[in-house]
Amino acid sequence: MVHWQVHFPVLAADPGMGAGLVQLLPFVLIFGIFYFLLILPQQRQRRKIQDMLSNLKTGDRVLTSGGVYGTIVGFKDANVVQLQVAQQVKLEVARSAITALQAPEGESATAEGREAAKAEAAGKGKK
Repeated sequence: MVHWQVHFPVLAADPGMGAGLVQLLPFVLIFGIFYFLLILPQQRQRRKIQDMLSNLKTGDRVLTSGGVYGTIVGFKDANVVQLQVAQQVKLEVARSAITALQAPEGESATAEGREAAKAEAAGKGKK
């Protein structure tokens, strides 16, 4: 009867401080990636929306989270906005339900015209 013995090298019981940091490094890198790709952009977007909601005024054209476009005609409370969606139709919605400001119809056409002029000027400059 033959017994085979395999001898494994004995690892040091105390890997040292450097090895502990090396094991922690992937977690720090993953957290850094998550912070810059997910958390930071979300904070910026939240801050932008909060600024937009705090600067609402009468006459602004807005879009609600339900997809309703309307013009602000008044504020009933700190958290309630009155929207006019048609000639004789007014809705009361929560301020937090407003998701975006819409450019007035006259300004959107001029903004598109400005962008087209910039693109055309840039094209002429390259020739």
